Amino acid sequence: MLKRNGLLKLTFPQKAYWKPFWRETVIKLIVVMVVTGLYVFFVAPDKLFSVLIKKPQLWVIILFVYTFLSVWPQEIIYRTFFYNRYEVLIKNKWLFIFINAILFSLAHLFLRSFLVQVLTFIGGLLFAYTFQRTKSTTLVSIEHAIYGNWLFTVGMGEMLAFPGAD
Repeated sequence: MLKRNGLLKLTFPQKAYWKPFWRETVIKLIVVMVVTGLYVFFVAPDKLFSVLIKKPQLWVIILFVYTFLSVWPQEIIYRTFFYNRYEVLIKNKWLFIFINAILFSLAHLFLRSFLVQVLTFIGGLLFAYTFQRTKSTTLVSIEHAIYGNWLFTVGMGEMLAFPGAD
């Protein structure tokens, strides 16, 4: 991301970031898959992969709508814009990541779900950390979309205020 004439310019990530990004993202995804898979299995086993199995067309629509109408705008606002605007004010990168994650989580208050608040805070930490290292809206959007789409796939969509299979 570059700033020219007061405007944000989104940049494509440097080639050096791709390999470590994918390695780290796959490792984090495995952890997310195990934890959320077990959560759905024990809390709401009837929801486990329910949209994928019962309404595959709805599942595909959710993946596209979420990725392009939710993830991309969120990452432009909460990472690209926020970092560009406020990073110079807070020198401690860990404090800045924490503040970014809190604000990202608070932006989801309208969903009125403690689970959403917890997941968006954890996601906010992960996404802010990725953006801190790469300064890439593209990479952080890919990561956000992967984890979020997994949550809908595993059956957490209704728990996160998205349509379900019922």
